[in-house]
Amino acid sequence: MAQEAGMSVVHQTIGSVLCCKCGIPMQPNAANMCPPKTRIKAELESKELLTFCLKRLNLDKAKVTLVNAEFVWTEPHSKRIKVKLRIQKEVLHGAVLEQAYIVEYVVHHQMCDNCSRLQANPDQWVAAVQLRQHVSHRRTFFYLEQLILKHDAAGQAIRIKQLDHGIDFFFSNRSHGVKFVEFVGKVAPVRSRNDKELVSHDSKSNTYNYKHTFSVEICPICREDLICLPPKVAISLGNLGPLVICTKVSNSIMLMDPNTLRYCFLDADQYWRTPFQCLLSSRRLVEYIVLDVDNVSAEVNVAGSRYSLADVQVARVSDFGRNDTIFHIRTHLGHLLSPGDYALGYDLYGANLNDSELDKYRGLILPDAILIKKSYEEKRQRKRGKPRAWKLKSLNMEVDDTARGRGDQDKVNNEYEEFLRDLEENPELRFNISLYRNKEYQPSESASMADGDELPSVPLDELLADLDLSDDDDAGSNNMRE
Repeated sequence: MAQEAGMSVVHQTIGSVLCCKCGIPMQPNAANMCPPKTRIKAELESKELLTFCLKRLNLDKAKVTLVNAEFVWTEPHSKRIKVKLRIQKEVLHGAVLEQAYIVEYVVHHQMCDNCSRLQANPDQWVAAVQLRQHVSHRRTFFYLEQLILKHDAAGQAIRIKQLDHGIDFFFSNRSHGVKFVEFVGKVAPVRSRNDKELVSHDSKSNTYNYKHTFSVEICPICREDLICLPPKVAISLGNLGPLVICTKVSNSIMLMDPNTLRYCFLDADQYWRTPFQCLLSSRRLVEYIVLDVDNVSAEVNVAGSRYSLADVQVARVSDFGRNDTIFHIRTHLGHLLSPGDYALGYDLYGANLNDSELDKYRGLILPDAILIKKSYEEKRQRKRGKPRAWKLKSLNMEVDDTARGRGDQDKVNNEYEEFLRDLEENPELRFNISLYRNKEYQPSESASMADGDELPSVPLDELLADLDLSDDDDAGSNNMRE
């Protein structure tokens, strides 16, 4: 518009500054740094290193033709790389001038944040996030680990340490720790508090150096737990329960009454306002065999999952050959169970329950058993020892083995195997995590025909191809677990 009106327009010119790390001219920004777009691994006097050096020269802008390029030998400890170039350029009326130049490069170590973090010692952290859950298993941390990997939430961590009841994450910046705490709060019901410790103080420049610690506690209620709601909580939820099971855990907890299919959601604030413990955890599950099924209601959709009420007759597998005890109970798994199937549930008939919340309900009649999920243990016996078609990544963590024995390691391995089985059986559980193809897996037609389609497995279209960049000794890569 100004040019049409005959007015002169002054074009704004943007100055350039040198990057404080690599010295390349760039447009100024808040950090005055040019973030590298890619990382390459190149040995001395290799083709990769020569290609990288030539790209830094921008010969296309100089309108010259590169004829030859080769390395000039230098001392390995001199931090210098010399490349001899032979270039041509048309100077006048078709006359071509050819000349040789030697370009010298200076090698700088620790130019990127990743290299600095790899060589950092444990005392260089500024923020530490202590993630804890006071339960007797690590199934929650196995699932949380996959969420962290998928969203790269711990990409800025300089050190990760695994402990008995949690994981410690160390960061070089407080903002990285705050961001990680916010991420955990979006995927799990947590409560957190933070403290800081003065490390050093310069009174002349009035600067302070602190170490920040974030204590994050995850709700002790886990999926498949049996819970007896406190009377006040049950009344606030519309007289739900009082015996309910936890079916989902995200940033809120889903509780469902298996006798009526009534359910509710509790967020972190609601739970920590009136916290409660589980009556029985998944480690107390008992295997039952289903003798008869009588469907009471049709299959319904409850918060994205399908359930159906049914009256079933079950017997404990451990009672076979000892007694003829049969239990008549109601379950929410009527759409899955058939006579002859196996199921895992809580044995309230033979359990010794010592819970203060349960004692507050006078005249409450407990069922003999509460079924939680269908069991495929007998069918898994045929595939025991065979590799899966998929695998998971794991964080590069330091494991505290000071107080861990062989029995504790076996317990962790068994819990991880149960976690893998849960992923196979529950599509909703593996919806938010990434599963990768196992290159070592070789399918067998005879084995697949013998196993049938009843054994749950992960479809191949849900698996991702693992990206293999270079060698296995890359310190920044994640480990793979089957």
